[in-house]
Amino acid sequence: MLNRIIIMGRLTRDPELRHTQTGTAVASFTLAVDRDFKDKSTGERSTDFIDVVAWRQTGEFVSRYFTKGRMAVVEGRLQIRDWTDKDGGKRRSAEIVADNVYFGDSKRDGDGGYQSSGYASGGGYSGGYASGGYASPAAPAAPAAPSGYGAPSMGGDQFAELSDDDGELPF
Repeated sequence: MLNRIIIMGRLTRDPELRHTQTGTAVASFTLAVDRDFKDKSTGERSTDFIDVVAWRQTGEFVSRYFTKGRMAVVEGRLQIRDWTDKDGGKRRSAEIVADNVYFGDSKRDGDGGYQSSGYASGGGYSGGYASGGYASPAAPAAPAAPSGYGAPSMGGDQFAELSDDDGELPF
């Protein structure tokens, strides 16, 4: 069986962080997710408001770094819960239990207000803040070529020519 879901939207309110009786952190928030198509009668996109629950470190991360209006990408599973309201009526609700939550915009874009079209400023952002104290790790440097190998040929080849090739096999 497979139950995986990935959504991207803006937080409708600041995340609410609570702790269970045993001290486990749990954050709840709602994402406003625009549909990909426009309504024929109004010519506007409809929006779905999807409840999300994030547990433990993920919940603490969300409550610390995300606020109302920020773009978030949530990866997790869909969970359906049956419950009874205070009047004794049976209710059912759907929510996403988040495994991972990523930034969908940069801090600068998130503070600038709502932008309805996809990613802000031309591309998604999931590695930390673009400016400020939370930076993404640098990409690892490419390893140096072993000694005895020359530079790759000019044709964009992925192979390097041997500079000491004497035509004999080593075995």
